[in-house]
Amino acid sequence: MAAASEEAIKQFSALMEQLEEPLKTTFQNVHQGNLRGTLMRFLKAREWSVPKAHKMLMDCLNWRIQNGIDSVLAKPIVPSDLYRAIRDTLLVGLTGYSKQGQPVYAFGVGLSTFDKASVNYYVQSHIQMNEYRDRVVLPAASKKFGRQINTCLKVMDMTGLKLSALSQIKINSNIVPVGLHLHEKEEMSQQYLSSFPHMQMLTMITTVDDLNYPEKTETYYIVNAPYVFSACWKVVKPLLQERTKKKIQVLYGSGRDELLKVMDYESLPHFCKREGSGSSSDSLDGVDCYSYDHPFHQQLYNYVKQQSLKLDSVGPIKQGSLHVDVPSPGLEEVKIAETIKSELHKLRGGNVLTHSFNRIKIEGP
Repeated sequence: MAAASEEAIKQFSALMEQLEEPLKTTFQNVHQGNLRGTLMRFLKAREWSVPKAHKMLMDCLNWRIQNGIDSVLAKPIVPSDLYRAIRDTLLVGLTGYSKQGQPVYAFGVGLSTFDKASVNYYVQSHIQMNEYRDRVVLPAASKKFGRQINTCLKVMDMTGLKLSALSQIKINSNIVPVGLHLHEKEEMSQQYLSSFPHMQMLTMITTVDDLNYPEKTETYYIVNAPYVFSACWKVVKPLLQERTKKKIQVLYGSGRDELLKVMDYESLPHFCKREGSGSSSDSLDGVDCYSYDHPFHQQLYNYVKQQSLKLDSVGPIKQGSLHVDVPSPGLEEVKIAETIKSELHKLRGGNVLTHSFNRIKIEGP
């Protein structure tokens, strides 16, 4: 296998040497000097098939060019009150580092509401977080720990996850045929979001990550999982690729004891520091990692503003949200959504959710 892997990397590298501008520049922003590690990430994501990995990477590079991703860290979300509202409703933050040096991110899946800004702003904020991780956080961690660090850990807090949110899953290729295009109807974006299901927003974020930032998370730790998650996980798990299943660990309660095996107490997310807490208010000095006032988010926001000033000296920067095409979910995601829908129907006996399911529309590409 080792010889075959090396041959795949060699073939893939030869293909990427043929890049011309502007693909060449955006590829440099992707690999950040770690060419081998980047090629391995895309190969792993496509089961070491060079043609499939090459197509995936080329699609990623073209997506970056078409959506201006290389300059996303120079486009601040303004005013700051809007960014604060996004931080209050898209709960994610950096809590510290693992014992091996990987950044540890916390994500409040169940308590994120995505209801204070347009879809575009939430997608923009998520992509900025990804780019800041790859261009700033991971290089800084590599320097700090004296070795190449290419991945992070994510602790997913399911506190507050409700059946009503999961029952609104909607994957519709008529809505997202090749991507989400809201740039011609910005005035409708807030209205669109008001009916945009919680889980569909999560599906969008996951799709962006899977197709354009593959293999950046080493392990997902699921904590504070309610029964509805456990029931769905039991039927979804067999549908996942073995590589994906190995990355996901569903921990008991807050997962504190298990997480302390891979990180120090200071790096634990606030919702894991007290067994059974699950509270978003149990944090050091009253500022949890999700907050706009947390040092990580202040550093990120100030970095984007500084980059914006640099570009502004060259030419005026257009204000407003970044409009990004979000690719349609793949067939595997659609199958998983169908399975979750079926399981939810069983949980409610097919009665209470009848009206909700009439609104569910899951279609393939």
